[in-house]
Amino acid sequence: MNAKQCRMARAGLDWSGKFLAEQAGVRHATVSAFEKGGAALTTTVDKMKHALLETGRVRFDGDNGVFVDDVNQV
Repeated sequence: MNAKQCRMARAGLDWSGKFLAEQAGVRHATVSAFEKGGAALTTTVDKMKHALLETGRVRFDGDNGVFVDDVNQV
């Protein structure tokens, strides 16, 4: 997951950066810095990705694709 995919997935879920941070167990500043293109540890990115995938609504495709299913379709 890259920064753009993270932002897009979060927007599709209507999650704030703070909420993603809480769900992933990382600092809000970490989410914000990553989404702005800052470096992040692989383990940290994995935590954020896992939190998004755990919703059952998010799918990542390659380096740029992200799909968020409508809540009514799940």
